[in-house]
Amino acid sequence: MASPSTPTVLPLSRARVFIDGTFAEPVRLAHPEGLAVAPDGAVWCGTETGHLLRIEADGSSMASYGCTNGWIAGMALDGDSLYACDIRYQTVFRLAIAQRRLERFTPAQIAIPNYPVLDRRFHRLLVSDSVSFETPGAGIWEIDLATGSGRIWCERALHFANGMVLAPNGRALYVVESTRRRVARILIDEQGRAADYEIVVEDVGEFPDGLAFDDTGRLYISCYEPSQIYRFSDTTGLELLIRDPVATLISHPTNIAFRGTTLFATNLGRWHITAIEADASGTPVCMQ
Repeated sequence: MASPSTPTVLPLSRARVFIDGTFAEPVRLAHPEGLAVAPDGAVWCGTETGHLLRIEADGSSMASYGCTNGWIAGMALDGDSLYACDIRYQTVFRLAIAQRRLERFTPAQIAIPNYPVLDRRFHRLLVSDSVSFETPGAGIWEIDLATGSGRIWCERALHFANGMVLAPNGRALYVVESTRRRVARILIDEQGRAADYEIVVEDVGEFPDGLAFDDTGRLYISCYEPSQIYRFSDTTGLELLIRDPVATLISHPTNIAFRGTTLFATNLGRWHITAIEADASGTPVCMQ
């Protein structure tokens, strides 16, 4: 784990509050976790009260497009649909954005549905199942986009499978194993099956959570604890991108997402979303 004296790539002054929803009406930005960036620049997030919020591209306002009355974890955008994991109801919800119609998409059988990844090549969602803090388990589901039916995709026992991201070429899935402080890579074969598993990076904070790639292929890893974000590549290794020693501006970040040179982070510890002016650019996942 990085010590307080470990140098960072970016100073904390590169971070700012994108939107503060502490006292927002009629819906507060209650400990946001899920995060997605739309093609029009709008930022979507979910809350601990189950609201699915769309935030204007300039951060000037936000509106709720539906509420599960559960707890929203990760989310993914696909055209006019938003998929959101709900850990209370152990399912993935689908929001038809234009109609503001919210419905259960998967059967209620995923123990802790944490993060969905859209895999257009095989017309599916890959959904991490954190299973348990104490006991590793088969941690990734495959959900058919047409029907919502699902099955275990990766049989390997993972240690609290959490945030995920597809490799830029779509040929591998990266997944955080939070309780082992590491990120693993699972290759995807030509039939879409889970193939080789390997550990990519270890000793990431105390509790790594979310993942994102920039346009050069570097991997970004947010940490719920301590409140910091790492960056990793094969050439530079693991480097500490930015940290907040008092966890107020960046406060237990979970999911992260790029919009150009801005890296957004949800703060499970507070009531706002952080925007970080990065030294690299990234493409919103829904546009890849």
